[in-house]
Amino acid sequence: MSGAAKLVAAAPVASGQRVRVAGVMLNLPPWKALAAPIVIVLVLAMMILPLPAPLLDLLFTFNIALALLVLLVAAYTVRPLDFAVFPSVLLVTTLLRLSLNVASTRAVLMHGHTGTDAAGKVIESFANFLIGGNFAVGMIVFSILTVINFVVVTKGAGRIAEVSARFALDAMPGKQMAIDADLNAGQIDQAEARRRRTEVSREADFYGSMDGASKFVRGDAIAGILIVFINVIGGLLIGTTQHSLSVGQAANNYILLAIGDALVAQVPALVISVAAGLIVSRVADDDDVGGQVMKQLLSLPRALGLTAGVVALLGLVPGMPHLAFLGLAAMLGYLAWWLSERQSREPAESAATEPVVADTEASWDDVQPVDVLGLEVGYRLIQLVDRDQGGELLSRIKGVRKKFAQEVGFLPPPVHIRDQLELKPTAYRVTLKGVVVGEAEVFPGMFLAIDPGGTALALAGTATKDPAFGLPAVWIDARQRDAAQASGYTVVDPATVVATHLHHLMQLHASRLLGRAEAQQLLEHLARYAPKLADEIVPKLVPMPVFQKVLQNLLEESVHVRDLRGIVETLGEHAARTQDPAELTREVRIALAPAIVQQACGAARDLSVVAIEPELENLLVQALAQGGGSLEPGVAEYLMAASAQAAQAQEDAGHAACLLVPDRIRVPLARLLRKAAPRLRVLGHAEIPDTHSIRIGRLIGESK
Repeated sequence: MSGAAKLVAAAPVASGQRVRVAGVMLNLPPWKALAAPIVIVLVLAMMILPLPAPLLDLLFTFNIALALLVLLVAAYTVRPLDFAVFPSVLLVTTLLRLSLNVASTRAVLMHGHTGTDAAGKVIESFANFLIGGNFAVGMIVFSILTVINFVVVTKGAGRIAEVSARFALDAMPGKQMAIDADLNAGQIDQAEARRRRTEVSREADFYGSMDGASKFVRGDAIAGILIVFINVIGGLLIGTTQHSLSVGQAANNYILLAIGDALVAQVPALVISVAAGLIVSRVADDDDVGGQVMKQLLSLPRALGLTAGVVALLGLVPGMPHLAFLGLAAMLGYLAWWLSERQSREPAESAATEPVVADTEASWDDVQPVDVLGLEVGYRLIQLVDRDQGGELLSRIKGVRKKFAQEVGFLPPPVHIRDQLELKPTAYRVTLKGVVVGEAEVFPGMFLAIDPGGTALALAGTATKDPAFGLPAVWIDARQRDAAQASGYTVVDPATVVATHLHHLMQLHASRLLGRAEAQQLLEHLARYAPKLADEIVPKLVPMPVFQKVLQNLLEESVHVRDLRGIVETLGEHAARTQDPAELTREVRIALAPAIVQQACGAARDLSVVAIEPELENLLVQALAQGGGSLEPGVAEYLMAASAQAAQAQEDAGHAACLLVPDRIRVPLARLLRKAAPRLRVLGHAEIPDTHSIRIGRLIGESK
């Protein structure tokens, strides 16, 4: 295709707008945006400009056809949002009827003395055909239609729209959280999540608009009543005073025209009201209204049979029209029998064509995967994950995952958020592979004031502890926030509390977060900037399970794996000598010694460390160096208590809590002290770089 041909082919799309109609994409002209304003201006112009009788006939016919079109579209609509423009259509149709009423009133009052066709043939036909030319009957029929429209249909539809709007707004947080949970679980992508959020918002906007649009119909009914009385009174006065008509002749002309005009407007109004009732009263299903009625109303042959029996009994009562009742009873009875026979045949036919499977038979669909990392919240904490209510927890969790990936060196699994009714309304808990690893309680609308130590101001509130680090804290209201910050408290909001606690737990359990999938992703990430290194070592020299175990061993002792190239190179150097994950981990730690020391003790070159008294150290070497040895309970208990005290003393002195031990006992000692002193880093002598100097700050066992 040439360039000119391409330009011609793309011209309709570039200058117009593509719209899907009945599954077909149509290119609409650019002036289609002016259609609605032009129609509204023309409708308003009808209130001012006089219209001839033939044009009134055309417009009244168009009004009736438009009302029928709206009714049929509402009947065939599957979901209310498929006809989301209905509130605007309701406004335009109401405005059109009122404009036609004004135009026809002008014609009736100006030319009503000439006869009943003064305002067109449509009004005359309604006056003569529907009510037989009897204005008394016409008034009664018009009153009944008005009552049906105003009291029954419009009032009921408005109430349904009001309740639906309220329920839609109340359900938005839960729906938004469900969408975010599916997105975090990887079940949907960003585009699908955006579409669902838009649909939820459109649903709430639609029912809110319908709640307000129902007032249009009520106002239209009241306006119709007033217009009838104005036409009747004004017509009688004009006919008798200005045109010298008798009272009877004036009443015959003007009242008939007024009633005909009212009926011409009221019938389409009733049709539109029924359409509004169909839209707001339907329940979302895969069928339209007709399909739902046929499927649900005729689904019970027993109910039809009982109805046929009751109608037959009424037909046997003396004085009743026997033919009508008994005929209808026979039709209902036959329909009940036919439906019963068809329902009894369908299971047999399906059983002949499909294998029989018990309803209680288990399947693999019953096996639900366990979330690697989950966050369960009470119902009062839903607002923390609802963006419409100002919730920032979702964005905070995204930041936590990003920070974890930047610090630790791999991307953690998504956090699956779900509500949990078993929890307290203000409680939450973090799960790892289905096991609870942390739980706490936060209070929306309040702030957590954390005491870092040395604060003098006593705050009024609920005393608690920081869930991440166990520091003393107080839940305070917003009025005390500034005062608490000025006194040295660290003041954070509930979303920050949850995010910080989650980040802390992810750091503690980083080794459990690194699965086979994450290890493979690490290798794929390494292959982007060092493809030969990744291909030559893993899995050729180092099997994938060994590689994963080495990384998990590092993470268990809070060693970051950001330097993946250095880790893989070290594994390649020693893979020919050993395949033991523990031995390979030791070699990797020695290779990463500068990073480990900097991570544990900071950037200072002069390291203040904790050491073990030589006699106790020799005892530990003799007991633990062989690999299968163990300590006496008393020695182990003393060692754990002394290590915790030494770590706290180092931190109080402003130094990092690092314990320096011989390489032979570093691993079992680190495993022993992990629970007693979780912030104490156990380093081997070989892990201290030559560029650093060591200063013993505290000895464990010197008093022993």
